Amino acid sequence: MTHTSAFCRAQEALHRDRAAVADLDNVRIIAAAAASAWAREAVIAVRREGKLGREDRLPAAASLSEEAEDAAFSENPDRSLAT
Repeated sequence: MTHTSAFCRAQEALHRDRAAVADLDNVRIIAAAAASAWAREAVIAVRREGKLGREDRLPAAASLSEEAEDAAFSENPDRSLAT
């Protein structure tokens, strides 16, 4: 499952707040580590979201006629196509 960058940043903030108010050292350490992990995940999500936006600008797929020409092409014209 992929998370959005906004969700990751919200989780990071939640864990940073938890670390700030924790009385126990181990709770504070674990919450800080979780916040760091969510920060890294947010960076990955931002990259992924940027790539999703670029898909709209990619060239269109080959037309059916071009695909038919490719299928009919034979490197050995003196021999029939493999079946």
